[in-house]
Amino acid sequence: MGDIKRIRKKYTTPMHPWNKERIDAERGYRRKFGLTNKKELWKAESILKGFKDQIKKFPSMSLEQAEKQKTQLRARLKKYGFVDETTDLGEVLGYDTEIILERRLQTIVHKKGLARSVKQARQFITHEHILVDGKIINAPGYIVTASEESNITFKPTSVLANDAHAERKQPEGTQEERKKKSTQTQEEEPELVKLSEEDKDLE
Repeated sequence: MGDIKRIRKKYTTPMHPWNKERIDAERGYRRKFGLTNKKELWKAESILKGFKDQIKKFPSMSLEQAEKQKTQLRARLKKYGFVDETTDLGEVLGYDTEIILERRLQTIVHKKGLARSVKQARQFITHEHILVDGKIINAPGYIVTASEESNITFKPTSVLANDAHAERKQPEGTQEERKKKSTQTQEEEPELVKLSEEDKDLE
């Protein structure tokens, strides 16, 4: 039957679980990128850490081996749009986890205007409405390559492929106008309740 394949853990957990600054930063990432749990964030952190660890090993390698691995790493980073031909690999050491989260399918679907929010983008992906380069991808955490980014669309047979679908309609007005309207509505509500109570007393 062969050896049992052991599933390798794809992320490392924080060494200090109750660090306030880290917890606050993680909470911000979860809200901004619509992450359902911290594991998704830790996976992104582990991906970036892998790149950084590889770069830190270059000085201890022979010149020939270091150049070979630099070429391979640059090609991989360029594939996902993290660097270009002129970028010094040393700059990657200063990258933040956000650069990985920006390349998640969930984030890009929202930025392309295919969903009204990152949470809605996640729903569309998990329900298999999204095609990436002609293939159905149902993993919100899928890291999109630079070449795939322009080929993200709705599945032709999906009801969401219709621009007029109710779930794809953007609310009317700008974000500031909607916020102002919402504030005005909230300010008017107490007055309406008060009038209702007065009417009841008159009875």
